[in-house]
Amino acid sequence: MDGKAPAAFVDPAEFSEVVKRLDKIDEKVEFVNSEVAQRIGKKVGRDIGILYGAVFGLLLFLIYVSVSSMFL
Repeated sequence: MDGKAPAAFVDPAEFSEVVKRLDKIDEKVEFVNSEVAQRIGKKVGRDIGILYGAVFGLLLFLIYVSVSSMFL
């Protein structure tokens, strides 16, 4: 072997059919990947929202405790 890739002759119609099928498969894979990424994004967004809510609630509680203790 001289290090070259073997040459193959393919019918152009058959080649274009295979390329179309590969494009459809690639489209489906991209769609599934985008759906998975969207679900992960929703989960992360929910978790961040819960965290922000807890921090905001804790801050309100601390402000309430500090203000109510000044008037006692």
